[in-house]
Amino acid sequence: MPEISRRVFGGLVGGGAVTAVAGASAPSAGAAAPAERPFRARGAGRPRRRPNILFILGDDLGWADLSSYGAPHIRTPNLDRLAAGGVRFTDAYSGSATCSPTRFSLYTGRYPGRTRGGLAEPIGNRTQGLDPGHPTLASLLKKAGYATALIGKWHCGFLPDYSPTRSGWDEFFGNFGGALEYFSKLGQLGEYDLYEGDAEYKDLRYYTTVLTERAVEYVSRDHDAPWLLNLNFTTPHWPWLTEDDAETGAVIAAKIRAGGGVGALLHNDGGSVAKYTEMVESLDASIGKVLTALRRSGQEDDTLVVFASDNGGERFSYQWPLSGAKSGLLEGGIRVPTILRWPAAVDARQVSHEPVYSPDWTATLLELAGARPDPAYPLDGHSLAGYLLRGEELPERDLFWRVRGNRALRRGDWKYFRDADGEDHLFHLAEDVREQADRAADRPELLAELKAAWEKVDGTLLPYSAA
Repeated sequence: MPEISRRVFGGLVGGGAVTAVAGASAPSAGAAAPAERPFRARGAGRPRRRPNILFILGDDLGWADLSSYGAPHIRTPNLDRLAAGGVRFTDAYSGSATCSPTRFSLYTGRYPGRTRGGLAEPIGNRTQGLDPGHPTLASLLKKAGYATALIGKWHCGFLPDYSPTRSGWDEFFGNFGGALEYFSKLGQLGEYDLYEGDAEYKDLRYYTTVLTERAVEYVSRDHDAPWLLNLNFTTPHWPWLTEDDAETGAVIAAKIRAGGGVGALLHNDGGSVAKYTEMVESLDASIGKVLTALRRSGQEDDTLVVFASDNGGERFSYQWPLSGAKSGLLEGGIRVPTILRWPAAVDARQVSHEPVYSPDWTATLLELAGARPDPAYPLDGHSLAGYLLRGEELPERDLFWRVRGNRALRRGDWKYFRDADGEDHLFHLAEDVREQADRAADRPELLAELKAAWEKVDGTLLPYSAA
C-alpha cells in the first residue's frame, strides 16, 4: 500500500472514504463510478476567458448530507454529478456557524467581526446589516465589468437601509430575512418577505420552485458580459416543508400572523429525518435544473460553479463522523460540503483535502475575474487561484473562527477550540475528526501557541456588545 500523508488520510476518513459518485456518468447500473484522484492542477494556466461565476449556497445543509459525502439514505445525483465534473473538498469550512456572519465573510472576504453587522449571529432585526459602503464581491466584480445578481436568501439586513442592490448586485430576487414559510412567504419579522429589487413580489408557490425558475431564466439569458450569480436557497432550512406540504405551511403561516414569529418558523413540533431527506433531494433536483439550463445555454465550460452550505447541519442532518452542529465551532457546525467545477480550467473526478473556507472563495473569485480588492478593506481570505490553476502549494496559515460562547483556530491538522464553559481543548483532526481525544494536556505548548494566535486576531476585531 503506497504511503499517504496524514492530511490525506484524515480527509479520506473524514469523507467516509467516499471515492465514487452517483449520476449519469456512472458506467453502468450497479457498477462503481471511477474513483476520485487527489487534486492536481491542470497546469495550463489561466483560461483566456474570464469565467462566469455561479455560487450556490444550501442553507443549514450538513457536511455529510450528500450521497457523495457519505449519506446512506439521501440521494443527490445532480450534486454528485457536479462533484464528478470537478473537485470535491473534504476539509472546507463556512466562515461562521450561522447564516448571517458566514454571508458577511463570503461577500466581504473578511472575518465577520470586522463589521458591525457581522457581529449579529444571526441578524434578527432592522438595525443590523451590511453597510452599503463596504466593498463586496459583487461591487468589486461589477467594477471589473461583470453583471451581478443575487437570487434567494440575503440575510444581511432589511429594508430600507440594507439590500443587495445597495451592495453591488444589479439584480435581486429573494427574501431579506433568515427564514420564511415556503408558501405564504411570511418571514421572521412576521411580514411578507419575497422581493424583486426593493419591491414586494407576489408568488405563493413553493419557494424553492420559484427560486429555481428565476435562476434558470438568469443563466439562460444571452449575456453580453461575464456574470456573477449568487444563488442562495433556503432549503433545507426549517420549517420542514416540501412542495406537498401546503396545508402544514398554512398552519405555520397562521401562527406567524398570530404573533408566533420565529417560534412558529422553527417548527419544533414538526419535521423528521424522512421529511428532511425529501427537502435535500428537492434541493438537488432544483440545482439539477439550473445546471441543465447552464449546459443548454452553451456556457457550461466557461462557468465556474461552486456549491457549499452556509454552515453545518441542524436537527435532522447526517453529520457522521463529525461532532457538533450549527451555531457551534466543533466540526459539525462549520465543516461543510463544498464542490467546484470549471471545465475550462479544472479536471474532473478530483478530491482535495486542503483546509479552505468562505473568505478564501472571495479572494479566489476576485483574482480569477481580474478584479482587485479594495486596499482600504484588506481581505482575510487567501486566493486559491494558484493552487487550482498552477499547482502552487497553499501557504501554511491559520483558519480563524469566533462566535459567542466558542472560539476555534485550525493550523494544519491541529485545532484549538474553546467551549461554552470556557474550557480550552486541542484536537488533531487527521487522527480524530470527531474531536473526542483532547490533546490539551499532552501538548500544552502548542495549545498556548494556538490560543495566542487566536487572541492576536481577535484583538483586531470589533468587540461583541455586552448584551
